[in-house]
Amino acid sequence: MSKKYTIGVDYGTQSGRAVLVDLSNGHEVADHVTPYPHHVIDEELPGSGLKLEYDWALQHPDDYLEVLRKSVPAVIRESGIDPAEVIGIGIDFTACTMLPVDEQGEPLCFDSQYKDLPHSWVKLWKHHAAQPEADKINRIAEERGEAFLPRYGGKISSEWMIAKVWQILDEAPEIYERADMFLEATDWVISQMTGKIVRNSCTAGYKAIWHKQDGYPSKDYFKALDPRLENLTETKLRGEVIALGTNAGGLTPEMAEMMGLTPGIAVAVGNVDAHAAVPAVGVVTPGKLVMAMGTSICHMLLGTEEKQVEGMCGVVEDGIIPGLYGYEAGQSAVGDIFEWYVEESLPAYVKEAASAEGIGVHQWLEREAAKYKPGQTGLLALDWWNGNRSVLVDTDLTGLILGMTLLTKPQEVYRALLEATAFGTRKIVDAFHSNGVAVDALYACGGLPQKNRLLMQIYADVTNREIFVADSKQTPALGAAMFAAVAAGQEAGGYDTIIDAAAQMARVKEETFKPIPANVEVYNRLYEEYSKLHDYFGRGENDVMKRLKNIKKSAE
Repeated sequence: MSKKYTIGVDYGTQSGRAVLVDLSNGHEVADHVTPYPHHVIDEELPGSGLKLEYDWALQHPDDYLEVLRKSVPAVIRESGIDPAEVIGIGIDFTACTMLPVDEQGEPLCFDSQYKDLPHSWVKLWKHHAAQPEADKINRIAEERGEAFLPRYGGKISSEWMIAKVWQILDEAPEIYERADMFLEATDWVISQMTGKIVRNSCTAGYKAIWHKQDGYPSKDYFKALDPRLENLTETKLRGEVIALGTNAGGLTPEMAEMMGLTPGIAVAVGNVDAHAAVPAVGVVTPGKLVMAMGTSICHMLLGTEEKQVEGMCGVVEDGIIPGLYGYEAGQSAVGDIFEWYVEESLPAYVKEAASAEGIGVHQWLEREAAKYKPGQTGLLALDWWNGNRSVLVDTDLTGLILGMTLLTKPQEVYRALLEATAFGTRKIVDAFHSNGVAVDALYACGGLPQKNRLLMQIYADVTNREIFVADSKQTPALGAAMFAAVAAGQEAGGYDTIIDAAAQMARVKEETFKPIPANVEVYNRLYEEYSKLHDYFGRGENDVMKRLKNIKKSAE
């Protein structure tokens, strides 16, 4: 019997990546990356040069198709397999990354009439300019005692669908009127592949306040936000919401030709990047926290019932693995903080020393930082360079480093930043645990665990839990390929459930990171100090960070 394969496409913030996966064992036969030609659009619109306001982050939808045009044929070529052996394709995406489309499902920014209007473009997940709308969404939900609010840890984020839609209505009503629908980018790309629009239960549940039993919030609630939003969910957010692993439809002949695949093969319903990673590390049961670690961290956990946990990005039935409740939390900057430090704050002598040794700057810093014991730097940081996602859900918070002296070295600051992100993760672990959702072990995937051993040991010591690391470097793409195998089904050579697929295709490394008792003790003391600072600056006792932001805005 010939081998069968699926393709998983992982859409990140800067690039998209296709992985060709062997369904018998999860082996990644080939992978290929396509950087987005337009990158992140956060300063000015392509073509017009129109300057964007503060906190904006857009993308060009054709960049997503470019990944399919380039990376999918590339993995077929590189592997040398017969394209007829590929039985399905699945994708995962950053979220909430959303766009307005017309009646044909075409992005409004493709229309010459609208392309110079920023609100016609894709709003990337890290577009934070809808914070005023998010504040009102939360205040009005709280005043009305809306049942949905506690499911999201008491706050709906400015990064999510409703806040972004309302910002369009507030600032560009003509775009709002013209839009036939607002779609997650993952659902839009799937619609391009299949010729029909469906919504996936993951982004609908986590990012658009949809609930499997209750549907969207009531029309009365939307009317209370803004009378013009009263019919939003049955008009511009209409459409069937479909569970992960479902076949969204066959691949159209045009797209099959473009990608070099067989028409009609299964296209799995869209997914979120971090969520796709959960089955790819073999996690299909409760008690195991999966951390997708990259520029930010998404924390995912499975449970058997719906509990309320502060600062969660949501708890959604079937949101990660069908049949279980999926909890999501997150830190909005992790790798981004280390990158900021290296790019913007590092003395030239460190770059020269690393270059002289022929190693990367991060490698040099990790090695030097590892020479210090926990607590030896005398430094403590708050990891809020891009705001706080969980548990405070506040994009207006900023970063802090405490304890610096004239003797403080760059590697000490670097270590303090690594530790700060670990303390942020512990806050999330503690929130789950204290609300009756067990966290017994941590699983790590993404770019960071593969690159930075010191970081992983610090996380094990700070959380006092063993950490298992994904064997795949492309975990979300592997997960997307696994869901594609489920969409294809056993008869076509795939699998009937994601649990069956995970049993055959998921892999973690043999080596794990175990907490070192002496380090755990010191980090417990440092974490107490972190918690005091966290609450002092993050829970309203001292709003200096917000006041500084306001002064900065008024000075511009």
